[in-house]
Amino acid sequence: MQERKDVVTVHGKPVTLIGPELKVGDKAPDFMALSCVDLIDQEPKPVSLRDYSGKICLISVTPSLDTPVCDLQARRLNQEAATFPQNVVVINVSMDLPYAAKRFCTIAGIEKVEVLSDYKDASFGMAYGVLIKELRLLTRSIFVIDQNGIIRYKEIVPDTTKHPDYEKAIEALRKLL
Repeated sequence: MQERKDVVTVHGKPVTLIGPELKVGDKAPDFMALSCVDLIDQEPKPVSLRDYSGKICLISVTPSLDTPVCDLQARRLNQEAATFPQNVVVINVSMDLPYAAKRFCTIAGIEKVEVLSDYKDASFGMAYGVLIKELRLLTRSIFVIDQNGIIRYKEIVPDTTKHPDYEKAIEALRKLL
């Protein structure tokens, strides 16, 4: 598996990302591109990118919902998601266990964002090139995927403790409407 250094830091310390460097215009990989296990929802049941076929997807990637920046990211995108039409889905992916994600969503009132877990085999992290080797967490990032499965926006946040550029991501999504 490809390893990439000098892409992101955690609290200013460089870490290694596992997986390819995806680019705008690339076909979005399915979550199970590297294994037979999909992402897991809060029930827990498997979920695949194919489940969102024909929809515009904003995929918000967070290290852990139990941290302040991740919490704010999920809440912010939950508010934004309430304004999007039905052909748009907002997904948050982290390594949090499905049960912890469900608890977080209940407490935080997250109802418009689908919160999914990559804890089983990190197939999303490896397919999207956002798995932090040293921590087995996902690095903070956002992907916007059009209804044909093409990546139209990508941001890998340089330091996982910082926020993504929400406005740019939402602007890229709105251009697809």
